[in-house]
Amino acid sequence: MSKQTQPSTQNDYLVEHATLLFRCYADLLGRELIDETQDDVERARLLFEAPFFVASHNTAADPILTYGNRCALDLFEMSWDEFTSTPSRLTAEAPNRAERAELLRRVSADSFINDYSGVRISKHGQRFRIRRATVWNLTNSSGIFVGQAATFSAWQKL
Repeated sequence: MSKQTQPSTQNDYLVEHATLLFRCYADLLGRELIDETQDDVERARLLFEAPFFVASHNTAADPILTYGNRCALDLFEMSWDEFTSTPSRLTAEAPNRAERAELLRRVSADSFINDYSGVRISKHGQRFRIRRATVWNLTNSSGIFVGQAATFSAWQKL
C-alpha cells in the first residue's frame, strides 16, 4: 500500500485497504471483523474508530506498518505518518523480537492464529501486554500474499 493520509472522510477511511482486511479476516476466520450490514465506507469508518486494535504490515524484507486504527495509533503513541513509516519489528523490544518473528512464521504457515499474547512497546517506551490477539495473512484478489494484520481487544499497561 502506498503512503496515504490518515483515514478520514476525505479518503473514505481507506476503504480499499479496510475491505482487504475485512475480506481476508472473514475468509480465514469465518466471521466478520465489523458488521457486514454496513456499506463499505461506513465499515471502514467503524474500523478506524473501533475500540479495539487493528493494524497491518506489508511484505517488505523488513515489513512496514501500513494501517493502524485510532486505537492502534493511541496505544503506540504515534501519528498516522509515524505509524505507517515504522518497521513492524520495532513494535516489540529487542529481547521480544525473536518471539514476534516466531509468531509471524506461525501465521505464514497456518494463515492465521487467534491465541497470541506478548509484550509490545510504544514510541515513548510504554510497555503493554496484549492478550488473545488474532493475526492473519492478507492476500489480494489474485491470492497473492500482500501482508499480515492483527487485532485484539485485551491489553494491560505494564
